[in-house]
Amino acid sequence: MNAGNIIFDLDGTLWDSSAAVAESWSQTIRASCNPLLKNSIPDADRIKTVMGLTMDEIGNRLFPQLSETQRFDLLENCMREENNYLAGAGGTLLENEEQVLSRLREKHRLFIVSNCQSGYIEAFFEFTGFERYFSDYLCWGDTRASKDVTIKQLIEKNSCINSVYVGDTVMDMKAAADAGIPFVFAAYGLGRLEPSSKPDEIAGSFEDLLRIFEC
Repeated sequence: MNAGNIIFDLDGTLWDSSAAVAESWSQTIRASCNPLLKNSIPDADRIKTVMGLTMDEIGNRLFPQLSETQRFDLLENCMREENNYLAGAGGTLLENEEQVLSRLREKHRLFIVSNCQSGYIEAFFEFTGFERYFSDYLCWGDTRASKDVTIKQLIEKNSCINSVYVGDTVMDMKAAADAGIPFVFAAYGLGRLEPSSKPDEIAGSFEDLLRIFEC
């Protein structure tokens, strides 16, 4: 695939932080001592079902019993503690991830666009040391916009002519289409495609990106 710029999703595409996020959120929720949250402490499997959504959408799905103000306050606490926790505990990385990033970086500029909160991508970098492989990044916490809009803003900011988005969900594919760029489905990630879905390429593993991008 001919692409000068590769824009990555983060969760499921570059790492799986669901277990660490669940642990962090569990600690924050228990510390809140809110009786409405007694039966709403998410485990890793529950966290996986909402990864890729914006934080507003996650709050609506996980804590519908709370008022909008209560959800906002809880999410602010969860996100802050999550960033701190992940910077140290991290998530599960992919096989040969650094080697693949290094080779991709030789021929392409690499970027990240995620629906995460501000500080989350920085926590990924702090844990992995991978920041040197990426030219820039942008997230929902920075733009408060849908992923396709965030992708467009990153492309415009960095003059990313001839870009491709790599992600692991149907939502990622739609965001790429709405942003007007090709999509590579990360089949090794957390999501699944619908039978009617037609990505431009499918990566069976992270290392398979070297074949797709001819590195």
